[in-house]
Amino acid sequence: MNTRRHFLKTGVALAAGFGGLQLLTGTATARAVKGYGALLADPKKFLDLPKGFSYRVISKAGNPMADGLQVPGAADGMAAFPGPKGLTVLVRNHELNPAITGSGGAFGESNKNLTDQIRAKMYDAGGRHEGKQVPPSLGGTTTLVYDTKRGRMVREFLSLAGTVRNCAGGPTPWNSWITCEETADRAGGTLMQNHGYNFDVPATAQPKLAQAVALKAMGRFRHEAVAVDPKTGIVYQTEDLGDSAIYRFIPKTPGKLAAGGRLQALVVRDSFSLDTRNWKEQFVKVGAKLAVSWVDLDEVESPKNDLRLQAQAKGAAKFARGEGMWWGNGDVYFVCTNGGKKQHGQIWKHTPATGTLELYAEPNDPAVIDRADNLTVAPWGDLVLCEDGPGEQFLSGITPKGGFYKIARNAVSNSEFAGATFSPDSTTLFVNIQHQGLTLAITGPWRQ
Repeated sequence: MNTRRHFLKTGVALAAGFGGLQLLTGTATARAVKGYGALLADPKKFLDLPKGFSYRVISKAGNPMADGLQVPGAADGMAAFPGPKGLTVLVRNHELNPAITGSGGAFGESNKNLTDQIRAKMYDAGGRHEGKQVPPSLGGTTTLVYDTKRGRMVREFLSLAGTVRNCAGGPTPWNSWITCEETADRAGGTLMQNHGYNFDVPATAQPKLAQAVALKAMGRFRHEAVAVDPKTGIVYQTEDLGDSAIYRFIPKTPGKLAAGGRLQALVVRDSFSLDTRNWKEQFVKVGAKLAVSWVDLDEVESPKNDLRLQAQAKGAAKFARGEGMWWGNGDVYFVCTNGGKKQHGQIWKHTPATGTLELYAEPNDPAVIDRADNLTVAPWGDLVLCEDGPGEQFLSGITPKGGFYKIARNAVSNSEFAGATFSPDSTTLFVNIQHQGLTLAITGPWRQ
């Protein structure tokens, strides 16, 4: 970890890539920019931040919620929405498996607070199967209502239940959060239902548990995140596997995903089943703009979890663990967590208006970015990245001109950051520390 600390203290120039963003491919010079300044040690040992910044722990796993349940653990992806009277509504994922019967789920020890009313709205509520008791699936989402002006929590409550490993997702233009299951497990064992779907969760300020409806036409695979084009309603999707595809879903009716639509996979033109991972050879250069098209997919329920293989047989490109994805500046940004020669991650940009795909960054140096996972686009255009590598974990930023900087360091553990998202009034960056089940609100002199 000395290398990463050295980067923070000195901001030395780093080996880098092309003339636009000048990122890391070894042919030019990039720079570590000052950003918001050096990170200062937190006396409470939660979060190291630059001078002038502060944080509040606004939610913690196990705390009571407004609906009588408790905050689940494993907080992950998240998005912020405008609420009534200037409040912020946060919808937050919980990456939980079915069989947790302790304090990890929302229903308490041995799920003692799980009622029939809740079961009726769950996707997979468990039950009896072949003489055995199958536990309820404990993944899902919670909703937080936060007052940024007063810096206080108003309420939080369970908003989706009965799913598995809700990892990331994405906000929609119709004021909801699409939550994604990072699994493709089928019914049997600890599951009563097939899993591997997306679910649409309304962003409401009043306690309400949504009816869980699997969006099956969007494909059954190891989902990670989505981004929605606000003009067309097309939903872009990542898949968390080492040989994944990038998908898009064209709904029959924008905003009504349950009504069905067409699932497609990304193809790089004139490069049949291009391997973009750059593990053994630099097939894709940083900054190169690749023309793309999309191929239709059949059998989207994919009983063998081979949707990506079907896609690649039709020419779809291959990616290295597609994870975080976000819409911003008219583009779809997404992360491939272990792409690149040294597998420290890649950041991609797809521009629907021009039909192009660009390798936006490939650090190949953990001192810069180490296996970025979730990401968001800041109101002023920078990317904010949550790291999920070994050892120390940082929130990092990249300016549109290619400057790298650190925003925060996890001082409480080596757990990943997750769910970074800005409040609608741009004053507050919310983020989760997953293993501790913490949600934090960071304020300070953000660039406007």
